[in-house]
Amino acid sequence: MSAAEEFEQHRDLLFAIAYRMLGSVGDAEDVVQETWLRLAAADARPVSMKAYLSTIVTRLSVDHLRSARVRRESYVGTWFPEPLLNDRYEGPEESAELADSVSMAALILLERLTPLERAVFVLREVFGYSFAEIAAAVGRTEDACRQLGVRARRHMDEGRPRFDADQRDRERLAARFFDALYRGDVERLREILTADAALIADSGGKAPLWGAGIFGRENVSQLLATRFRALLDIGISVEPHTVNGQPGAVFRDRAHHVLHTWAMDIVDGQVQTIRTVLNPDKLRHVGPVANAWAVLREANHAAKRQRPLN
Repeated sequence: MSAAEEFEQHRDLLFAIAYRMLGSVGDAEDVVQETWLRLAAADARPVSMKAYLSTIVTRLSVDHLRSARVRRESYVGTWFPEPLLNDRYEGPEESAELADSVSMAALILLERLTPLERAVFVLREVFGYSFAEIAAAVGRTEDACRQLGVRARRHMDEGRPRFDADQRDRERLAARFFDALYRGDVERLREILTADAALIADSGGKAPLWGAGIFGRENVSQLLATRFRALLDIGISVEPHTVNGQPGAVFRDRAHHVLHTWAMDIVDGQVQTIRTVLNPDKLRHVGPVANAWAVLREANHAAKRQRPLN
């Protein structure tokens, strides 16, 4: 088997590592491509292709995180990772854990870690690498990696949400949720949303935004019922998708351009958080991006024509 063929066998795993490290589809693809270039330029064939490639992609991701930290600190408003519609890598026995590890909530928590803590956590907790393999990948001793892993897990455990375990249960609840939205049924929405429900968006200052977010079951249900109907009235379509391993959707305008995405956290049989990515820079990998400002103006006109909800 050629080096190129072996690389292709590992490509999805490399992307999965890089995306969890970086929270960006485009940056993860760039890191994977650079990994291939490093392999192609190597003088000798590595003994373990997986270990060699994992080391390169991890080190490139750590370097990228260090250089990107200033940009993240100056980001306008709430930062969410770029939405991932399909996680191309699935482990043999831990697909549920893999799905949760790529959730918006988990990736936001990973932002609290240092680049090395993040690398150790992703390799160990998500993909099951040994500490010997991790030590070789990050250039630290095994003891140092164990310490990094303990700190990383402590930070993650402090804030990690407890999603409903059964993916089918999540999907059934999401179907009920969207049915209530289509019907404009505020009462059913109230039943599906948790008391502390939140609708939070990432616009990066480049798309319309409802302040810092909408919070509380009553506020979220009223806004969703009103705004969703207005979007439907102007021809916005909603495509249910698994987004970052959780139930979600892609919203498109009449020209089939991407308006925004949703990813939902479902906890104890209710929708707790809806995370919306509006920043057009984070949507281009999904497809051509809509003009969100024009859609907002049209939706506002449509909302004014609606009868008040009871």
